[in-house]
Amino acid sequence: MSADDLNATFAALAHPTRREILARLSGGEASVNELAQGLPITGQAVSQHLQVLERAGLIERGRHAQLRPSRLRGEPLGEAVEWLLGYRRFWEAGFDRL
Repeated sequence: MSADDLNATFAALAHPTRREILARLSGGEASVNELAQGLPITGQAVSQHLQVLERAGLIERGRHAQLRPSRLRGEPLGEAVEWLLGYRRFWEAGFDRL
């Protein structure tokens, strides 16, 4: 994973609404209206968050008639986890000191 890809992933994950959207998409694909239900933001704001997630490669958007369902892409998340695991020795050493 390139540094730019990793930066885009973490930038997208930095916003709680985008993390909520990803959590909802982990249950399967959903439309903007379905994702907006229960969120304190408009469908337009959800669309903007989806654009950020799509640019980061965390989701992909299909097209079925007038609907554009979104679905989660796991590869960028897995690559971010791999990067984080590089620091595992550091945080485990901290736990050992406690």
